[in-house]
Amino acid sequence: MSRIQLHDKTFDLFISEAEVNRAIDKLALEIGRKYDGKRPLFLGVLNGAFFFAAELVKRLDIECEISFVKVASYHGTSSSGTVTQLIGLTERIEGRHVVVLEDIVDTGGTVENIMASLAEHHPASVSIAALLFKPSAYKKTIPIEHVALEIPNAFVVGSGLDHDGLGRNLRGIYRITEN
Repeated sequence: MSRIQLHDKTFDLFISEAEVNRAIDKLALEIGRKYDGKRPLFLGVLNGAFFFAAELVKRLDIECEISFVKVASYHGTSSSGTVTQLIGLTERIEGRHVVVLEDIVDTGGTVENIMASLAEHHPASVSIAALLFKPSAYKKTIPIEHVALEIPNAFVVGSGLDHDGLGRNLRGIYRITEN
């Protein structure tokens, strides 16, 4: 499928499934080298990052753990600007290396909120790994250390990202078209 309809919006294929997989393969090698011997805790941000988290972690050849938190900041096709933590962290992370897994980083509001929450638990380190990063939309100073793919500031779905609940299961990344 090169064009799809989700609710009232049309999307065109932007990044193929093969390209997404190659980018995750490369990222897994990078993260594996950095955290070899450190047993990191990967912290996936639900709902969107569950596809990315599964794909990344199954490619790692290091000892690691995975858990999830759930936050929300999107309504429709734009960020609400407000981050609400819905489900909190249950693991002890004091002295642990934590890698936050995000499906997409755009303005950085979610990242900033999560980093502030994690700092209260005194981890050894925290880094961010994102499937997609929109550098032109990013408004924060927290480094996004591990990025699979950089994209322009456009609304996208697929590979875990949705439009009002639809499109997460699409195998590639689709960009909204201007109708």
